[in-house]
Amino acid sequence: MTGTTIDTLRFATAGSVDDGKSTLVGRLLHDSKSVLADQLEAVEHASRNRGQEAPDLALLTDGLRAEREQGITIDVAYRYFATPKRRFILADTPGHVQYTRNMVTGASTAELAIVLVDARNGVVEQTRRHAAVAGLLRVPHVVLAVNKMDLVGYEEQVFEHIVEDFAGLAAELKLPGFTPIPVSALVGDNVVDRSAHMDWYGGPALLEFLENVPVGTGADAEAPARFPVQYVIRHGEVRYYAGQLVSGELRVGDRVVVHPSGETSEITGIDALGVPQETAHAPQSISVRLADQRDISRGDMITAGTGSPMLTQDVRAAVCHLADRPLRVGDRVLLRHTTRTVKAIVKDLGGAAELTANDLGRVTVRTAEPLALDDYAVSRRTGAFILIDPADGATLTAGMVELS
Repeated sequence: MTGTTIDTLRFATAGSVDDGKSTLVGRLLHDSKSVLADQLEAVEHASRNRGQEAPDLALLTDGLRAEREQGITIDVAYRYFATPKRRFILADTPGHVQYTRNMVTGASTAELAIVLVDARNGVVEQTRRHAAVAGLLRVPHVVLAVNKMDLVGYEEQVFEHIVEDFAGLAAELKLPGFTPIPVSALVGDNVVDRSAHMDWYGGPALLEFLENVPVGTGADAEAPARFPVQYVIRHGEVRYYAGQLVSGELRVGDRVVVHPSGETSEITGIDALGVPQETAHAPQSISVRLADQRDISRGDMITAGTGSPMLTQDVRAAVCHLADRPLRVGDRVLLRHTTRTVKAIVKDLGGAAELTANDLGRVTVRTAEPLALDDYAVSRRTGAFILIDPADGATLTAGMVELS
């Protein structure tokens, strides 16, 4: 495919325990010819040791010995594979309720989430949690994969009933929409190849959908310019401000604002990999020179164009608590937003006494210094933050800013 650009889709999988998620991922890898011969041989050997005649494709993803022995997935596993149409980065997240926080990790950068349900059980509480996380993280595309259709006789009514239940949940959580696909991971129905057992279903197989769903929609590139400063490089009397342009574009000659100081200047030069550029686009890593000597340091944000971020010390956000240590009102924490880290105190937990590991909730945090924030619904990069334990540097909470 010389001369053709192949794009990349980052997607995450989530499902309750025993919904067959590991088998689905294994089937996807196996039937798309993304499994090496020695890997398949190892799976066949392990399956025979378990007394299974056919290879257990779940073992392609449940790589840790502890997971194999317990029959569960306990960590996020990243898989890389490709077809002639597209490259894929798959975050396989665990299903247990106590590992909801791992889904936050896996889905935080995903453009698509596959929420798996067992056709026999339908929408369960953990389905609600996974859908809620996808909603909080503003994952652009959600697939409802109704698995184990072979165990319900491939009945269309079973599938339609589950889709109806999930549609109500999606409306409640304000998901932008979802695509339902009936599958049998064990048999291979509608995973890579369309099923001959469900002629009532006229939609795509899962891989077909993954290959064709729009990605890189340009949301970051079209958003207002946001350039968090990561390093200040001094070369004689000249200062270069280096970092990643996380959204929008910058041009030589643009008037810019530096936050939180509010000072203004003009871009006189842009370098990318040491090569001068007239224009930079997200998500390029660049260095910028300004016309004036300004007191700019790591954590400051350079912006251009319309749509300035909100400068505030009161941060309201939806959160998922990640740490075993509870989060309580009055806790002193560090808040890390892009390249800026400031001291903060937890002012409110939305009426909750505390947040414990895997809890979803809402918080209000007061920071010692103002932050330049965007709503998470507008920018997943400049609308996200984490709370950190100042005592040991451990990550406590992942937050999604809510300005409105």
